[in-house]
Amino acid sequence: MFTAIIWGLVQGLTEFLPVSSSAHLILVPALLDLEEPDLATTAVLHLGTLVALLWYYRRELIGMVQAPRSPHNRRMWMLLIVGTIPAAIIGLTLRDPIEIIFSEPWIVAVSLVITGLILVAAHRLRPGDRTVDDGTVGDALVVGMAQAIALIPGISRSGMTMTAGLAQGMTRQESARLTFMLGIPAIAGAALLETLEVLDRGDFGLELLVGTVVAGISGYFAVSIFVKLIGRHGLLSYAIYCVAFGTAAYFLL
Repeated sequence: MFTAIIWGLVQGLTEFLPVSSSAHLILVPALLDLEEPDLATTAVLHLGTLVALLWYYRRELIGMVQAPRSPHNRRMWMLLIVGTIPAAIIGLTLRDPIEIIFSEPWIVAVSLVITGLILVAAHRLRPGDRTVDDGTVGDALVVGMAQAIALIPGISRSGMTMTAGLAQGMTRQESARLTFMLGIPAIAGAALLETLEVLDRGDFGLELLVGTVVAGISGYFAVSIFVKLIGRHGLLSYAIYCVAFGTAAYFLL
């Protein structure tokens, strides 16, 4: 049970920060000499953070369902659909190689350092003034490709998509908003697919349920705080953390 709670906290606190939750679910257990969650378990934990996202953006999501033809909602639907396609195609095609990477903590540590270096570059980008209402198909494809790259464990999904949004001239807050909205179909697809397999194997027990609930609660607080702070503080602190933690993990493991 203790291990499941640790998994849930790590997943919830790191899923929405640009520090790669997948890296932490691999490196933290390795450093603490705890059992490491497999890819299916990790995906199930994402159900908790999915619920956190759905609840945090519930008003916007309800509006998108109730009035899908309004200009704002049509633009958001387009961004989400087009932006999800690259990760969906690459994820289904490269599922087995990704599973292999999950078994190599040193690769994950190096990927986390790479994430940090990319965040340094993103921090130096001057935020634009574009919003999601200015989003184009090209913007969606760029952000979607960034999300697809983040399928590699250790490469932060939120970090890559925020960087792509900033590179397209969006404000920090709007980049974060698009990142998290785009995360809903991405997380849902992977989590639901793996959850069905876990249920089929009969492995969804009390411990995994507790871990998922903990991930949801901690994830909600994490996304709430991050959205409030990103506009003022940028990404540099997360970049430093990724480089420091990734480097330490590489030499300690």
